[in-house]
Amino acid sequence: MSSQYLKVCREAVSEAGEVLMDRLGQVRVQAKGRADLVTEADFAAQEVVRQKLFAAFPEHTVLGEEDPPEANERYPRSDYRWILDPLDGTTNYVHQVPHFSVSLALEHRGELLVGAVYNPAAGEFFTAAAGEGAFLNDRPIRTSRVISLSEGLAAVGFPAVVTRDSPDLRLFLAALETCQAIRRTGSAALNLCYVAAGRFDVSWSYCTKVWDVAAGILMVREAGGVTGSTQGGVFSLDVPQYFVAATPELYTELRELAATAGLL
Repeated sequence: MSSQYLKVCREAVSEAGEVLMDRLGQVRVQAKGRADLVTEADFAAQEVVRQKLFAAFPEHTVLGEEDPPEANERYPRSDYRWILDPLDGTTNYVHQVPHFSVSLALEHRGELLVGAVYNPAAGEFFTAAAGEGAFLNDRPIRTSRVISLSEGLAAVGFPAVVTRDSPDLRLFLAALETCQAIRRTGSAALNLCYVAAGRFDVSWSYCTKVWDVAAGILMVREAGGVTGSTQGGVFSLDVPQYFVAATPELYTELRELAATAGLL
């Protein structure tokens, strides 16, 4: 059945990507916060995916980033939950920076089954299915072989609002002195896909939301990487916290760095 799930997932994400490209450079922008934007394209892409999923799996739940708070009360409750970010990297999209994506994953009772992340501007389509590996444009991908942060290219994500006292800045400054280089790309989903593909060696972000990371988590795990929190223990998709994706060696080293930064 996973092949059917992945087929529909790919089709939905592809159609949403077409919506984004058709509207690129001609959308009206709303502000959810000073640095938290949403566009008509977000809503249009989300609706395309939602309709596709409900047509194929009417009994499934769909959780989208742009859903109103009461949305889950209107839609069916199910052990199968699709998790959607219709436009990850909205600020990039608004400024016509070609680094944004559609991210979609299916979970069943807490286990991720399939995922797809599509950057239509770059023509890069990342997919994964549990136990079947991760792929970029249908070619297998693996995480890097880097085993030390000093040799690692890292990606960092910040929440929409950052203050001088934000704990994420402490870890960022510590990593700045440790990592080979750090990038802030503006797309959490693509950061994780880049870790899966061995482009980035480690990625972390603060106060992640489930739609930011669900598909990317499966990519990283299926590509041989590790995902979790800097605090260790069981990572929950639905609990915002420090989120890390890396090779096993760098995951351990980043947790140690977080401890020195006073985050553990």
